[in-house]
Amino acid sequence: MDDDYGGVHHAGIDDLPAEFGPAAVLLDVREHDEWQRGHVDGATHIPMGDVPGRLAEIDRDARLFVICQVGGRSLRVAQYLRRQGYEPINVTGGMVAWSAAGRPVTTGDTTPGTV
Repeated sequence: MDDDYGGVHHAGIDDLPAEFGPAAVLLDVREHDEWQRGHVDGATHIPMGDVPGRLAEIDRDARLFVICQVGGRSLRVAQYLRRQGYEPINVTGGMVAWSAAGRPVTTGDTTPGTV
């Protein structure tokens, strides 16, 4: 992981845990239609524009990874969260990198997701 872009840490797909839950949160900040097409099982979905109004839903004590499609929106959200006292980690390459690495993508039912 490296630290730049205003103090925000970055992690590649290989640095991410295999599963997400209370201790390690994957915050997906993509729009609703992107989420519906495919997301990481166990991720938390809060679209970028909704983050300021939904801060209470983001656990300050969890290891927090922020992801979007390719990494730009998640970087901006991570920078915002850092200013709010969180210690977010931006996921380099986003869902495109996640999918390219062969990690599973779901739609929330039995249908495989797409990115």
